[in-house]
Amino acid sequence: MVIRRRALSVTAGAGLLAPLPNWAWAQSWPARPIRMIVAFAPGGFTDIAARLLAERLSITLGQPVTVDNRAGAAGIIGTEAAARSAPDGYTVLMGTISTHAMNVGLYRSLTYDPVADFAPVSGVATSPNLLVAHPSKGIPDVATLITRAKAQPGVLTYGSGGNGTSSHLAGELFKSLAGVDLLHVPFRSTAPAATALLAGQVDLMFDTLPSSLPHAREGRLVPLGVTSARRLPSLPAIPAVAETVPTFEMGVWTALFVPAATPRSVVERLDTAAQEALPHLSGRFSELGLEPFTAGPENVATHLRSEITKWTGVIRTARITAD
Repeated sequence: MVIRRRALSVTAGAGLLAPLPNWAWAQSWPARPIRMIVAFAPGGFTDIAARLLAERLSITLGQPVTVDNRAGAAGIIGTEAAARSAPDGYTVLMGTISTHAMNVGLYRSLTYDPVADFAPVSGVATSPNLLVAHPSKGIPDVATLITRAKAQPGVLTYGSGGNGTSSHLAGELFKSLAGVDLLHVPFRSTAPAATALLAGQVDLMFDTLPSSLPHAREGRLVPLGVTSARRLPSLPAIPAVAETVPTFEMGVWTALFVPAATPRSVVERLDTAAQEALPHLSGRFSELGLEPFTAGPENVATHLRSEITKWTGVIRTARITAD
């Protein structure tokens, strides 16, 4: 696999910034509004976490932090835009498991390098997905799903936010470990996939908790299981899929990234602001089934390398490609 790196724009930006001492950036930044790119459509896990954080960062940093949704191509469009942006701290990216880990194995060539083109700033949120079914299907639990799927291979459908997204790969991992055949139905993003599920146009979905949990609580969807290794303390009544398929585990995460040449002092100040914001968001995160991802730049970098290794292995074993 070859990953093309956007070195030209980063190098050019670094050259323009070089005359300004690093301490000067720390004192003057931020002097104007900050744009937070979200590489997915509004309403999903990433967008919700970004908007909650942006609101709090606006208070902490004293400048507006606005969310800019750049959806498309499994997050590639928005992520590439962030990689090409000026490394001055005024464009940040809400990176995800998809944009920075899964895409490495899915695409033979990327227009950005998730490691070389970005500097990790801070973890933001983590959450398992929720396996949900449409009530009309009469599937109350994972065991029934497996029995039905084995009796009718390829009949039950599951929607996803597109080929190679976390909702897709969660389904493929489940199929492999449970030994069942489900029909994948990809959509442009998770929002239309969830809409199709609510309408009964697809049977199942490994959706994000913020998107699916309200519908499950109101009876419009049946929650079959969370994709974490065990039940969530905040949702003790919902079993973990791993209770029926012991080796199944999958969680999504978001973290802040900036272009690689961004001054270290700006990265540190943004990390401090994000870490200060997370305790204020913990209550709202808990309501949505999220947990704060409390990690600084070095820990995010370590986590990222581990996730790339893990999901590249899963993708290659399942022989999934996106280009």
